[in-house]
Amino acid sequence: MGKSIASAWQNRVSFQQLRKGARFSQNESAAARIFVTPTILSLIVLGAFPLVFIVTAALTESSLGKPFKKFVGAENFEAVLRDSDVLQSIFRTVSYSFAVTAVSVVLGVLLACAVYEGARKGSVLRTLLLLPLIIPPVIVGTLWKLIYNPSGGLIATVLGYASIPAPQILSDGSLALAAVGVADIWQWTPLVFLLVYASLLGQDSSLNEAARLDGAHGWKLFVHITLPAIGGTIAAAAFIRLVIALKVFDLVFMMTSGGPGQSTTTTSYLIYQAAIKEFDVDRASAITLLLAVVVTVITVPIGLMIARIRRSEGSNA
Repeated sequence: MGKSIASAWQNRVSFQQLRKGARFSQNESAAARIFVTPTILSLIVLGAFPLVFIVTAALTESSLGKPFKKFVGAENFEAVLRDSDVLQSIFRTVSYSFAVTAVSVVLGVLLACAVYEGARKGSVLRTLLLLPLIIPPVIVGTLWKLIYNPSGGLIATVLGYASIPAPQILSDGSLALAAVGVADIWQWTPLVFLLVYASLLGQDSSLNEAARLDGAHGWKLFVHITLPAIGGTIAAAAFIRLVIALKVFDLVFMMTSGGPGQSTTTTSYLIYQAAIKEFDVDRASAITLLLAVVVTVITVPIGLMIARIRRSEGSNA
């Protein structure tokens, strides 16, 4: 009898504990929803509203002062796809982005490996390498515009000591985009360096020591041990660098204003020209959506490749 009463009491206590746990779980879920709601609303306002505005403007006749005047359907997209300036700017932007990304990744990986091997305690060196990353792009554009200035710029001054005339770099259509690319590479290579260097610091040093004991040094050690270990990080850094390059605007705006001619007019700068200078919001919106499609087509396969690399690294680990 006593045992049955004790068992019943234990069951009652367990049931009350379950009810309290369920009530606590419900309260916790409600609190979580309350805290998450502002973030969701912010994403809707800051993300969904501009997207709806751009799509609506692209499907209507819109100007800066009078948006959504008349529905025109796909006419804006047809006009944009027939515009040689738009197509050339997209090709220019994509080729520019892949070029500066490739150079930034190579330089960033080499710098990271060099600093990791030769100056692991060189905090001053690491700080100097990261300085371009913290400078605003507008300041970077102004700085490099002064460097390229044929009248008293750094390059003109150095060449002047050798009695060599200073080149008109930013005024030469064949050199201007490359000059912008140099400034872009100078600013964003430290990002690749930082990501790869952090990955190297997290690498298992015993693997390198074992490989050195087996006779692997230099290039062989890098290719067979270091590169597979940091391959996922390099791919992710290249992905981030490519996305940044695809939307380049500040450097073009500050250094060349899209010139000479259209030689440095990237798609982002063309959107700015259409929307702000020409008040042609419907055309700017159509170009923006076209650029979004191009960026998606380029970045989605790269993202899938990075995910595959990450999975292979996890399975090997």
